[in-house]
Amino acid sequence: MLPRATDRTSPTPPHPVDEILPARRMLPAALQHVASMYAGLTAPPLIIGSALGLTPAQLSALLAAALLIAGLGTIAQTLGVYGVGAGLPLVNGVSFAVVAPALAAAQGRDSALPVIFGATLVAGALCLLLAPVFCRLVRFFPPVVSGCVITLVGISLLPVAGTWARGGDPGAPGFGSPADLALAAATLVITLTVHRMLSGRFLGRVAILIGMLAGTLIAVPLGKVDLDPLTQAPLFALPTPFGFGAPQFVPTVIATAAVVMIVSMMESTAALLALGAVAERPVQDRTIAGSLRALGLATVLGGVLGSFTSTSYAQNVGLVSLSRIRSRYVVTLCGAILVLMGFVPVLGSLVALVPLPVLGGAGVVFFGSVAVTGIRTLTKAALGTGHNALIVSVTLAFGLFPVLDPDFYDRLPAPVATVLGSGITAGCLVAVLLNYLLNHLGRGTEADPDAISAEQVAALGTTGTVPGGNPPGDWSPFRPSVRPSGTRGHGPSGTAHPAPAWPYLTGPADPAGTGWPHRPHGTPAPPRSSPAPGSSPGAGDSR
Repeated sequence: MLPRATDRTSPTPPHPVDEILPARRMLPAALQHVASMYAGLTAPPLIIGSALGLTPAQLSALLAAALLIAGLGTIAQTLGVYGVGAGLPLVNGVSFAVVAPALAAAQGRDSALPVIFGATLVAGALCLLLAPVFCRLVRFFPPVVSGCVITLVGISLLPVAGTWARGGDPGAPGFGSPADLALAAATLVITLTVHRMLSGRFLGRVAILIGMLAGTLIAVPLGKVDLDPLTQAPLFALPTPFGFGAPQFVPTVIATAAVVMIVSMMESTAALLALGAVAERPVQDRTIAGSLRALGLATVLGGVLGSFTSTSYAQNVGLVSLSRIRSRYVVTLCGAILVLMGFVPVLGSLVALVPLPVLGGAGVVFFGSVAVTGIRTLTKAALGTGHNALIVSVTLAFGLFPVLDPDFYDRLPAPVATVLGSGITAGCLVAVLLNYLLNHLGRGTEADPDAISAEQVAALGTTGTVPGGNPPGDWSPFRPSVRPSGTRGHGPSGTAHPAPAWPYLTGPADPAGTGWPHRPHGTPAPPRSSPAPGSSPGAGDSR
């Protein structure tokens, strides 16, 4: 007798993004995120506060506010509730792009911080206002565009790792000393060794954290660990709303802050696209809108509590790629730790013990991982045909100009220099524009039917919907289609093959089933219709 079949089915495992790890794994993975972002998070308030001559107590308040806002913004990004947040392991923090405009706004003013925080409030409100519109930009990011932008995110951050590896401060006497470079190299070697030897185990996934801990221990006998922040940090701090004075609204400073906010929105969108590719969860309109709402709310709250414009950190995207830990709840715990550091600055000073050369050695890995993700995305674009290779080459050039020469755009007006001075933003604008001009405006392909001889057209004649045209689903930019008299265009712009909707990052829409311009990898070809009874197949039907 056969056993009775049961209706029981094994439960579907959650997506790695929604996986909840055990506490023994979640805590070290979260600490790894905190350690990788801490230097970039605390640098802007330290630079601005030191330039303004703040007292140690005021500087501690500025740092506490930056940590608290970064933690709250990160929690909102990862949870993604009520339309706020991306629902992905995305980390928020203070944008470094705010440093130069903030220092420029402070010149000649006694109450610089109230003016800066007033402009920050307006910039955050602008981000919330533009989120529903800005999110629609995802349709302008096919693989050739998103791959360029993600690659530039990683490449443009590599010089930051180089500066950290040499000590962090170009004006310091020992900047670039052999000891600093050796310390960065040792951290890198330990990280790679742990990743290789413990591959497949959890410790291999937190190789960055192990490498930084080992590098810090090596730095202690070398005198590279500064214990002063640990002894001077207050035990408890509570950010006070408008603790530096009531906000002031100066139109010129607000205009500059708005430009910085737009730059931050573009960089955050680029980081989100990279994270979607790494986490294998494609980014959609609502994902970008939720991420920008969290960004705007964090910026508004920063203007209230004493922080600056927020952005999303690409180094943590590289960390997700390297560790292969894609759980968003790990980054939620990272945000909770940042909030705790905002209230208890002593905890933050423990992370500050990690020397910058150690961070530089680790930064080579997670910044480079972002660039590799971009290159992997570019492999999905057809670089061997059409205009895509030209788009990539010009985009990378414009994106690397400000990276290789930071003074490249200094002679331009300040708002233009602010936008183009970010290699990520400049490359993003160029890639979107060139993709539209070369791939979608006008003919849209390199094939010109008017320059093809009649003999070639006759040799390729088929029984399509248009006499002499290609069969449905067999269009190629190198196989011309003959149009009826009075019509122009070819390929996707012609009358025989309707143009599909604008291609999204996840692939082009093809409601007509024509297969244009190519089928995604792994998708079967559409069924070919059988010829009518009594008709003979054309040349295009033979395989």
